[in-house]
Amino acid sequence: MDKKIRTLILVVSLFFLFTGIANANTVEVVDINTASASELAESINGVGMKTAEEIVRYREQHGPFRTVDELTNIKGIGPVTIEKNRQYLTIGNKAGKHAQK
Repeated sequence: MDKKIRTLILVVSLFFLFTGIANANTVEVVDINTASASELAESINGVGMKTAEEIVRYREQHGPFRTVDELTNIKGIGPVTIEKNRQYLTIGNKAGKHAQK
């Protein structure tokens, strides 16, 4: 009986371990036209709070982004940053590859 309990504990522990790892690697898509500065800073790899605030400011001054590539109009965001994050960025209902020009 003791061996069965240890095996069960091991199996349950491994389940929670792998479930936690899978959830840690899950990245949600962020809408660059509606996300707050803090959501943008948390979601876009390579973008900190200052740059995220610039994204929101740009959006308020110029209207919604028509493409993800328009993010290059923000100082500190270049094509490399966009390509690293493209699959996680959306402009409304168009995400990733489809959000290009």
